[in-house]
Amino acid sequence: MAEISTSSEGSRENGSLVVCFGEILIDFVPTESGVSLADAPAFSKAPGGAPANVAVGITRLGGSSAFVGKVGDDEFGHMLAEILKQNKVEISGMRFDHNARTALAFVTLRFDGEREFLFYRHPSADMLLHESELDRNLIQKAGIFHYGSISLIAEPCRSAHLAAIDIAKTSGSILSYDPNLRLALWPSSEAAHEGVMSIWDKADIIKVSDEEISFLIGGDKESFDENIMLEKLFHPNLKLLIVTEGSKGCRYFTKQFKGKVPGIKTKAVDTTGAGDSFVGGMLYSLASDIDIYQDEKRLREALLFANACGALTVKEKGAIPGLPTKTAVLQLLAEDVDVK
Repeated sequence: MAEISTSSEGSRENGSLVVCFGEILIDFVPTESGVSLADAPAFSKAPGGAPANVAVGITRLGGSSAFVGKVGDDEFGHMLAEILKQNKVEISGMRFDHNARTALAFVTLRFDGEREFLFYRHPSADMLLHESELDRNLIQKAGIFHYGSISLIAEPCRSAHLAAIDIAKTSGSILSYDPNLRLALWPSSEAAHEGVMSIWDKADIIKVSDEEISFLIGGDKESFDENIMLEKLFHPNLKLLIVTEGSKGCRYFTKQFKGKVPGIKTKAVDTTGAGDSFVGGMLYSLASDIDIYQDEKRLREALLFANACGALTVKEKGAIPGLPTKTAVLQLLAEDVDVK
């Protein structure tokens, strides 16, 4: 494992700012696993939303991040802003809407830790971010600009998202895309496919799960056809494509090389936020070593680190509460080496 500075201040001075754009919300997680929402005896509230999870994941590791998005001017919205502040995420790009509520999601947990979602956003504040509300100066400072696809579902947020991508690209940011597909939020599967792919060729780095690959190119994840995937998804300007496979690890593809990094198995309590924790770990490494995708050894080390981030997150309920510190990640990696 390559040595990574454990000094939070040092990483802020040497690493690039990662600006995360999109949704932040409240996840309500049943206190009992393996039951339906109707049968859950109680719920525990936890902050969530993929881009916000990534932003906190980066700062937990000692990196520098900012969040751009919108919440309701309500108790939940201000609570989420305070949680980001407590986690040292820059929130000057957050906006508060007087006329819409902060988004909510109820998450059912099966016994294997996998999830099903029920969203409340009709519309929620995150969907109502206008292009005129963007903090352009903040976005222009981004060494890495990270986003998903949920903010593409409805206007005016879609136009704000596209404008933010253009600002970041023009400013020389690396564009990082994790579709984070949530079919239940889209009008149809066709609309979801079109929306996810509409900005595909803009990204420099894309992280996608094996299940999302199946949706985007057809087939199922058990019959993974690498050639078909690369033909359909590896666009000419893409620097790095990562396919995550849960506890099995991840695959990586660049123009120069490809390979697989094994996962680190831990007992899954709740898989919410595991992919976001992986992305946070990956972008944390990339922010300090901006050309990491050009060196396979360094890339493999960074992806193993990211795998460990995801493995630790599934041990806790809720996304942000389970995001690990760098000390915890390095300890897990050391234990994994000892076991092997």
